[in-house]
Amino acid sequence: MFRRTTAINKILSLKRRIKIIQGGTSAGKTFGILPVLIDKATKNAGLEISVVAESIPHLRRGALRDFEKIMKWTGRFFDDRFNKTLLKYEFANGSFIEFFSADDSSKLRGARRDILYINECNNVPFEAYNELAIRTKKEVYLDFNPANEFWVHNELKDEPDSDFIILTYKDNEALDDSIVQQIEKNREKAKTSSYWANWWKVYGEGQIGSLEGVVFTNWKQIDILPKEAKLIGIGLDFGYTNDPTAIIEVYNYNGTRIINELAYRTGMLNSDIAKVLPNNVTIYADSAEPKSIEEIRRYGKTIKAVTKGKDSINYGIDVMQRQNYLVTSNSGNLIKELRSYCWDTDKTGMRLNKPIDHFNHAIDALRYHEMETLGLNTSYGQYFIR
Repeated sequence: MFRRTTAINKILSLKRRIKIIQGGTSAGKTFGILPVLIDKATKNAGLEISVVAESIPHLRRGALRDFEKIMKWTGRFFDDRFNKTLLKYEFANGSFIEFFSADDSSKLRGARRDILYINECNNVPFEAYNELAIRTKKEVYLDFNPANEFWVHNELKDEPDSDFIILTYKDNEALDDSIVQQIEKNREKAKTSSYWANWWKVYGEGQIGSLEGVVFTNWKQIDILPKEAKLIGIGLDFGYTNDPTAIIEVYNYNGTRIINELAYRTGMLNSDIAKVLPNNVTIYADSAEPKSIEEIRRYGKTIKAVTKGKDSINYGIDVMQRQNYLVTSNSGNLIKELRSYCWDTDKTGMRLNKPIDHFNHAIDALRYHEMETLGLNTSYGQYFIR
């Protein structure tokens, strides 16, 4: 059910052309901006609004899905008015809200609009923002989690035509109590861990953090998986109730590894996993789940258990850091993990020789595959395939 929150009221109070909404996790940024845009579209005939994110998969998982929810909750959504090909909703008064990605150069330099909203703009280059903004007549909305300073802070925040607010989960009264409790658990962790202190600063308080010690920087996104890419294997990390099951495909394309997120969700039974997994390819999975591995094998899948020796995590990381990866843009959860997976630190902030055991389900799945196919017979530890 839709509920007007403090976040919405704060967004409505912004009066200048550029509206910068910085905020923590579950602060109601997207769920605050979209109702404002929908209301403007219904009350102003012929209004042209563009909602932009880094990629189409990102939009489908985020702003577009939230838009449909809000429209349906408020009784405004009509199927025949939504063009699923163009990702464009047309209102009865001639206004429309369209959704497209910042990686589509033709859209960046294409038609003009009245209002622009860039969702999670910290993942969009300044050049893309600039192309869009100079073709926007009226208002620009920007939202993001402040993991570190970027072009919004350096180029826009202090400009005379910019408004700036910070939202936190406390501004979102529509949030479930269970989510609030989960967020606030991390506040306690922040008392003894520099990593969680930074996490709380960014995602709990909505303040600028410091993105330090990221484990993997040897990757970049690609829009689509080339037809010529050959599937060479799959990594599988088991989850169920709290942790997601992650299934990652590894492809070879002219000597470069392409990785693609095949599945990433909780509640998957072994039968569900088997349905997702293709035939005639080897799957590498964590040996801590022997019963699951055997059950999946009985579904006709070629699955092998990775037995981890001493220092297996660092060993796998070392193997992966020697590669250059291309990551498909629809691999949203994997991309989030790659951006967030950091080395741990002690209480003084000194980096430890181990990663934080967080943001790593898809990474673990990939690691199982990589250390078995790339890292055998090295001096980093003993690993066996059963």
